[in-house]
Amino acid sequence: MPTVFRHDGFRFFFYSNEGDPREPVHIHVMKGGAEAKFWVEPVVIARSSGFDAKTLRSVSMIVADNAHRIKEAWNDHFSD
Repeated sequence: MPTVFRHDGFRFFFYSNEGDPREPVHIHVMKGGAEAKFWVEPVVIARSSGFDAKTLRSVSMIVADNAHRIKEAWNDHFSD
């Protein structure tokens, strides 16, 4: 699970077995046993378990602010 970055105790990462070309760029976020998956462009919550709505809005903003960084890391990690 390559970590792309950490922010305020959140870990933003990919699962190494992802990279299905049919699935858009996304990032997983974990903190304190809660986890969410966000599509990056546009930033949309794909699924979430354990985060409240306020936290999800905050994390959505972090994903949006780091979208370029996430897409670059995705392409680097999953390119052939």
